[in-house]
Amino acid sequence: MNSVVEILPQEFYNRPPLTVARDLLGARLVRILDNQRLSGIITEAEAYIGKEDLGCHAHSGKTKRNAVMYGLPGHAYVYFTYGMHWCLNAVAEVEGFPAAVLIRAIRPEEGAAIIHTRRNGRDTNGPAKLTQALGIDGTLNGVSLCDPVAGLWIEAGASIPDEAVTIGPRMGLYTVPEPWKSKPWRFIVSRDT
Repeated sequence: MNSVVEILPQEFYNRPPLTVARDLLGARLVRILDNQRLSGIITEAEAYIGKEDLGCHAHSGKTKRNAVMYGLPGHAYVYFTYGMHWCLNAVAEVEGFPAAVLIRAIRPEEGAAIIHTRRNGRDTNGPAKLTQALGIDGTLNGVSLCDPVAGLWIEAGASIPDEAVTIGPRMGLYTVPEPWKSKPWRFIVSRDT
């Protein structure tokens, strides 16, 4: 790993969510947990864009749960779902416009043995799986992903070429009507680069 680390700045997130989602592929998600640096390369991300997007938590307006999405770009929107799982999003777009990118999967890098143990040997391909692996929960909701003080941030990584990326519909939107259910707003690293 390079000795010079570049944490993605707020300007990175202050762009359209589809651009942010695509550009997060190859970036490194970092978590300091129990004084250990754990990290993984982001391999899957999907965009949620504003109140009109019926798959987005903001479609019903601003609530206590989704208020972070309306805030500054580059902050963590961490929410609890299905009564058992945490999910990590990076707030995107300008302040006041509710949008975020769900980080769906990582390829473990630093601290892989710890990550493996935290997942009982299972993979980190899924938003709840990666939060369990990295110890991400609601205490991190609203923290800046551009400042390491909270122990959670995203670093610049390798650029992923378009030919190594698959674009498809978002996952888990079972009750969301069309056309929102099938919007091709999920980006996946489909092969090693």
